[in-house]
Amino acid sequence: MTPLDTLPPIGRPATAALELAGYTRLDQLAGVPRASLAALHGVGPKALRLLDEALAEHGLALR
Repeated sequence: MTPLDTLPPIGRPATAALELAGYTRLDQLAGVPRASLAALHGVGPKALRLLDEALAEHGLALR
C-alpha cells in the first residue's frame, strides 16, 4: 500500500465527505476541481490545504 492508496489525515468530517462522494484514494483526487471538493459539507480550507500538500508530494494537484 502506498500513500496514494489512502486519504491523508484531513479530519473525520472531511474524510467522510470525500468517501461519501466516492473518493477513497488520494490519487482519485488528482485533477478534481478544487471548487467541487470545497462544496462538500465538511471539506474546508484546512482539508483542501492538506490535500494540496499530499498531492504535491507525488507531483499531482487539484484543478
